[in-house]
Amino acid sequence: MSATIPGNDRAGTAAERVAAVLRDELLDGAHPVGTRFREESLAKRFDVARHTIRAALRLLVDSRLVTHERHRGVGVAPLSRTRIDEVFDYRKVLELGALRLAQTAGADLSEVEAAVEHLEAIAERDEPLAWRELTMAHSAIHERIVAASGNPLLMDSYRRCEDELRLLLTFVRPDFDAAAMAALHRTLFERLREGGEPAVAALADDIDHTGRAALLHSLARSEDAARMLGR
Repeated sequence: MSATIPGNDRAGTAAERVAAVLRDELLDGAHPVGTRFREESLAKRFDVARHTIRAALRLLVDSRLVTHERHRGVGVAPLSRTRIDEVFDYRKVLELGALRLAQTAGADLSEVEAAVEHLEAIAERDEPLAWRELTMAHSAIHERIVAASGNPLLMDSYRRCEDELRLLLTFVRPDFDAAAMAALHRTLFERLREGGEPAVAALADDIDHTGRAALLHSLARSEDAARMLGR
């Protein structure tokens, strides 16, 4: 898993800027499964050379936001059990290990609570919410759990999977809203504050029985729909 593509508000090469725009669109669910990114049409859209588009798409492939298939080009891959397990097993090892380090060090979890409060504030807003803003707020909670370990290598590792996790969450968009996500993470934080094995168990439960299970349910639903359509 490679480094996250910079946000589109940052300076960078033309390829990085194109990749950042496409990244934001992907994280908002604007490009459904099966979407193919055509170099020619993207070059016209962004008014850049095709080699710039190729470089941008390579960045997206490196971040596992899209896949490259021989003779088919670059596109949005369907959800799969293997991909879900790869990402969530990675998260589980990383986040549980980070939490144990934080507990051993007696780390302050106030930054985690601040991230939960930010998610709760988002849930209370009346205006329409971009899905990527919600997943960014969700990601910040888990990022700060890892940051509480005090280990910069663990932080680097978390950031390598952050965008792919946020992309996977677009598949569970029908099942979650800001209020539900905020309530789940307020409960999680209360368990984290208790400390010890109950905190570790609560984080494991959030990863497995909230995140992973929701994605597996979404996968089963899409497979059922495909069978009904005779695909």
